[in-house]
Amino acid sequence: MAKNLRVVLKEAEAKRVAVGHFNISDLVALKAIFEAAREISVPVMIGTSEGEGDFVGRKQAAALVRVLREEFDYPIFLNSDHTKSFEKVKEAVAAGYDEILFDGSKLTFEENVKKTKEVVEYVKSVNPEILVEGEVGYIGSASEVREELPEGAAIKPEDLTTPEEAKQFVYETGVDMLAPAVGNLHGMFANMPDPNLDIARIRAIKDAVKLPLVLHGGSGNTDEDFRMAIQAGVVVVHINTEIRLAWRKGLEAGLSSNPKEVAPYKIFPLAFEGVKGVVLKRLKLFNKLDASLV
Repeated sequence: MAKNLRVVLKEAEAKRVAVGHFNISDLVALKAIFEAAREISVPVMIGTSEGEGDFVGRKQAAALVRVLREEFDYPIFLNSDHTKSFEKVKEAVAAGYDEILFDGSKLTFEENVKKTKEVVEYVKSVNPEILVEGEVGYIGSASEVREELPEGAAIKPEDLTTPEEAKQFVYETGVDMLAPAVGNLHGMFANMPDPNLDIARIRAIKDAVKLPLVLHGGSGNTDEDFRMAIQAGVVVVHINTEIRLAWRKGLEAGLSSNPKEVAPYKIFPLAFEGVKGVVLKRLKLFNKLDASLV
């Protein structure tokens, strides 16, 4: 029987590797992500944001992931990513998600603590096996290719999550995982890498909270930053914009190479291959495998 998410995260911590987390909006991306993970035999996480969950359907997303896990006895898990409303939390819990990220990062620290604690208490009362992740520090909200910094994003050292804040947040909320602002940003710049991550800050926060740390907004960061962040204590890395971009380029290529084709399954293969290539490269990097084989 496949291991549960808590065990997988503990094993990743012990090995100083990270579990790749990739969002989906359709079956093309899900199949590509799953095939990439199976190809190199590593655990993988699937995410749906509030918008993606509304589009795909939370029960449908949970059913698809559950079927893959059961049919292949494989460690694939589903996260309700950046869930901001209590109603959506309840929907994800009822659907059978493995993790809930409650995102109160735009709230005041006190309000974030209050609402996250309420989410933790509710989720654990329904199913103690579901992990709850909290977020401290605003890193932007859109997984997109951008030209400038998101307004209000924490990028200056004085705006990043402090170890003291992280420790207090974890103590008062009871979360299982923490997503801090450590120089990471949602989305990616069009023509340059994202700003460097604050590796010392990651290490200090990890020492303070002793919980799995989650790096959001991984698209656009350098390979070296990923390696150092994982060594410093990051256990889950989120990638979304990169696979969205690969999906779109593949779809455009499929349409242009088959201008008269109307069967979706004949148009999608290039989108599938594009997404799979990105995921495979990232998973090899996160798991200390040879990325040059991609």
